[in-house]
Amino acid sequence: MFERRRPGLRTALVATAVAVATATGAVSAVAAPAADPGAAPTFNLFGVHKQTHELWEWYRQGPLLVTDGGDGVDHSDLADLIPVDNSHDGGYGYGTWILYKNGRLDFRGLVGNQWLSTKTVGRGWDIYRTVLSPGTLGGAKEADLIGLDRAGVLWIYLGYPDGRLTTRARVGGGWGQYTELAGQGDLTGDGRSDITARDKAGVLWLYKGTGDYKAPFAGRTKIGGGWNVYDRLLSVGDIDADGKVDLLARKTTGELLRYSGTGDAARPFTAPVQIKGTYMKEFDLL
Repeated sequence: MFERRRPGLRTALVATAVAVATATGAVSAVAAPAADPGAAPTFNLFGVHKQTHELWEWYRQGPLLVTDGGDGVDHSDLADLIPVDNSHDGGYGYGTWILYKNGRLDFRGLVGNQWLSTKTVGRGWDIYRTVLSPGTLGGAKEADLIGLDRAGVLWIYLGYPDGRLTTRARVGGGWGQYTELAGQGDLTGDGRSDITARDKAGVLWLYKGTGDYKAPFAGRTKIGGGWNVYDRLLSVGDIDADGKVDLLARKTTGELLRYSGTGDAARPFTAPVQIKGTYMKEFDLL
C-alpha cells in the first residue's frame, strides 16, 4: 500500500517530508528512551531510470504503487538514498543520507537552524558495496549506518541528529557470502532493528538486532531458500499499513512483490504478494 504524498524533495535527492525533530548532540551509543515497538516507519521507494537517469519516486496508495514519473534531472551520479525516521513516531522519513558513486555522503534534514539543509558528512564511501540504515542499532534515538566493504567486512557507524557519524567500528568478517542485505526497522517484535541477508545459494537469513552497538546482531537464523529469483531486496518500512516492517523483492523480469512482516522471528514474513501495476526492470532501485 503506497499513499500518494508530495514531500517536494525528490529533485533535492531526499525522501524526507518534514524536518528532523530538535534533538541533542548525543550519538546513538548513548542510551535514550526506548522507541515505541509498535511504531513502524514508512518510507517511499526510489529508483533511477537506467536510460534517462531520472529519479523516480513511488508512494503508498491502497495496494498500488503510485508515481509522479521522472524528475527531468540526470542522477547517474547517485548511488543510494537512505531515509531515516529519527523521531520514531512511525511516520515518514525525517532525514536522508545521500550517497554518490564518487564516495561522497551527504545528509539532508534539519542541520543547525536551517530548514532542510544539505551537508556533506563524509567521503570515501565508495569502499563499500552496500550501505544501509536498519534504524537505530545502539539503543538511542538516531539512526545508524552499516557498510559492507569489498573484503566482506561489515562496519557500523553511529549517527548524530544532524547526520554526522562516529568513527566506524568493525562488526565482523565473512559477510562477503551475501549478495543482498536489507532491513529498515524491527522484524521480530522486540523493538530492535534487524536485517536480512541473502547468500549466494539463494538462502535468506535473519540477523536479529541486539540493541548493543558493540555487537549489533545476534547469530543468524534461516528464513528460507529460493530467493535467487530476485535481483533486488529492499526494505522501506511498513508498506501495508499494519504496523509491521515489510520486505520488497524484485524479480529479474521486473515484477515487484511484497513480503508482509509478521513480527515473529520464527516466521518473519507472510507469503509474497505481487504489487499490481509495477514493472521495474528498467530502474536501478535505491
